Amino acid sequence: MAQNMRKAALGGTSNDYHLLPVTDRQMRYARAIAQKSALEIPVEAQHDRKSLSDWISAHKPHDPSPFANYPTGKQVAFAERISRTKRRPIPSECFRDRQLMSRWIDHNK
Repeated sequence: MAQNMRKAALGGTSNDYHLLPVTDRQMRYARAIAQKSALEIPVEAQHDRKSLSDWISAHKPHDPSPFANYPTGKQVAFAERISRTKRRPIPSECFRDRQLMSRWIDHNK
């Protein structure tokens, strides 16, 4: 019964992640970006988590650090879990490039 109420509240039975409201943390980060860049956050982007996430990705400042292109800790942990499960080594160059790591994960899921 509770599951039916959730489905009705979210408007259907599909994956409704994109309909979830924005989080406070997400909104604070978007406002900080908007303030530094003298931009306004579109009203449409403020309604759901995915839209705001896309806006943040498009407007966040570029990190000039040489380590900015390294994979995240979550990416590495997920890749290592896949590596152990499938008994496949992760190429060493994947640890220096987040795009390569992402491709390796996608091909080995």
